[in-house]
Amino acid sequence: MEVLKAIETRRSVRKYKPVPIPDSDLRKILEAGRFAPSAGNKQPWGFVVVRDADRRKKLAEAARNQMWTADASAILAVFGDPTVPGAYIRWLERDPMIAVENMILAAWSLGYGTCWIGAFDEYKVRMLLGIPDDRKMICLLPIGIPAETPEAKPRRVFKEIFHDERFGSPLEI
Repeated sequence: MEVLKAIETRRSVRKYKPVPIPDSDLRKILEAGRFAPSAGNKQPWGFVVVRDADRRKKLAEAARNQMWTADASAILAVFGDPTVPGAYIRWLERDPMIAVENMILAAWSLGYGTCWIGAFDEYKVRMLLGIPDDRKMICLLPIGIPAETPEAKPRRVFKEIFHDERFGSPLEI
């Protein structure tokens, strides 16, 4: 899938088929995150890949009982890692978010759905997955074969978002 088409058509998926993702596809998705840009190329991120059904269920419970997340083939727990040599503390949240977006688009291009999960009990996730306290928890990301085709959500119009040279002057291209 072309990257612009993936960006345009991607949807947040909240229903998954109970089918595992082949390791080769999961690897492609994860590699897309690994190749994401980061401030100073420090790559201050880490991911715990959870495929075990019982552990996915416990993560879903920790995600404020969003039990549909447990139906995904895998759930990534994403964190910023300040222990990476030279990591910029200012970018500990932003850089992993860029990596996640790369993975979201890669997953979509391969036919998989995802949904960014920011509502979770950080303590429970840390305990379940052994993530140290000095890591900055970012999100959970379920990945799986969609069992639904969500409709596109409305988007703000171009001229409300983009300004020409100065704020308040809508870009007309």
